[in-house]
Amino acid sequence: MTTSEALTRRDFLKATTVGGCAVFLSSCTLPLNTAPDTGPNIVYILVDDLGWMDLGCYGSTFYETPNIDRLAAQGMCFTDAYAACPVCSPTRASIMTGKYPARLDTTDWFGAPQPYNVGNHWTKNKPLLPAKYLDRLPLEEVTLAEVFKKAGYKTFFAGKWHLGPEGFWPEDQGFDINKGGWKSGGPFGGGKYFSPYGNPRLQDGPKGEHLPDRLAQETVNFIEANKNESFLAYLSFYSVHTPLMSRDDLKRKYRKKKKAMKIDSPIWGKEADSKVRLIQEHAVYAGMVEAMDAAVGKVLSKLKALGLDQNTVIIFMSDNGGLSTAEGHPTSNLPLRAGKGWLYEGGIREPMFIKWPGVVKPESVCDEPVTSTDFYPTMLEMAGLGLMPEQHIDGVSLIPLLKNKGKLKRKAIYWHYPHYHGSGNRPSGAVRAGDYKLIEWYEDNSVELYNLKSDIGEKHDLAKKLPEKAAELQGMLAKWRKQMNAKMPAAVPRDDFEVWKASRRQ
Repeated sequence: MTTSEALTRRDFLKATTVGGCAVFLSSCTLPLNTAPDTGPNIVYILVDDLGWMDLGCYGSTFYETPNIDRLAAQGMCFTDAYAACPVCSPTRASIMTGKYPARLDTTDWFGAPQPYNVGNHWTKNKPLLPAKYLDRLPLEEVTLAEVFKKAGYKTFFAGKWHLGPEGFWPEDQGFDINKGGWKSGGPFGGGKYFSPYGNPRLQDGPKGEHLPDRLAQETVNFIEANKNESFLAYLSFYSVHTPLMSRDDLKRKYRKKKKAMKIDSPIWGKEADSKVRLIQEHAVYAGMVEAMDAAVGKVLSKLKALGLDQNTVIIFMSDNGGLSTAEGHPTSNLPLRAGKGWLYEGGIREPMFIKWPGVVKPESVCDEPVTSTDFYPTMLEMAGLGLMPEQHIDGVSLIPLLKNKGKLKRKAIYWHYPHYHGSGNRPSGAVRAGDYKLIEWYEDNSVELYNLKSDIGEKHDLAKKLPEKAAELQGMLAKWRKQMNAKMPAAVPRDDFEVWKASRRQ
């Protein structure tokens, strides 16, 4: 294979103009090993807003997830798996590129206020203006799908995309087929979770058809049509994101279960100025979780029926923590603190497991900290495609963990969220190194330090007790932000806001 043949359909020797001069930017070439016949199929399942405690296999006693629980038992469960951001779009970009959101400037959900329009937003009176962010996944990035497609895999996407406007949708980023992926962050059109969907990339089904089941059926159809080919199927549920809507039968089921468990009403706590749910008992949300589980079961059943289950890797993950401090507060992440939007564990620690028949020992558990940037090199190595270190620069292959051959050679995992969020979170950054995790609040540069091994609920701030450790981690975080060229929020006098806004638009 020649070098030119290893490139994707885009020209990765791009010319751009900087200060009137032509500058050539060299990007990555694709791996040279492009023989998919020896690699496994891969089904990647991403659930939206699913909390760490929202599955039976992770400890939920209210939600019922029998299909996912069986799947988890067939592979390796990760206890300390993290999303790269406490909100959706940045994490999704990190999965597709193997890069931290801070490096890509994709640090907030796409559609959140930019600094120049925050004057019309509820955050207008906050002490800081949020950092500017990029609201699309750059086409210059070599996505996971592009690599697999170039290697001969059939590539399929179903569900939530939320990585940019038209022209930046799955079909523009390496997927042969796109069923339901567009700019929207939720099923907000038409009948929402029920057909008609009002989705330009998903044809309406019969009236009342349920969205998670439809996405599973589209995935099943793809698998059956490509059963004799190597494939990458990316099933990205809109579930369990708002709007909170369930099938009526499941809603009735969990209302009865709540009564049988003698749960009379929600239990509430406080997280800063937000109330936080402290018990899982939301019947509608429980129904959404079970419907998603049933959809996963439909895909698993088809793989088994076609005899593909022993040659298919299945990866399961959530894009951020469960929604516990805003928008209906439908779930509780206890023992983790807070939820979606926060850099406390409830906002970033996720349920994650990997089934790799013949390689990963069933019912194995890993407590090594991992993050969503790691999927890119891991999946390439699984398929025997070779690595692309210049692309997945922030990801580390999980193969040593999956094969039980030692720990990862990584000192720390980082987060950067220079924005306000409806959950109550303030602009902040975080770093986890070993058992210690530090959160820095950008409004006043104050820090909190926790030992997650002894304090998973982040109840005991050790910053004053261990000032040297706090200073060490804060220094690491600052150095990392500089390496990422991370954009920071800015303090701008409100009297000068209109002048500042006009200057930023020039």
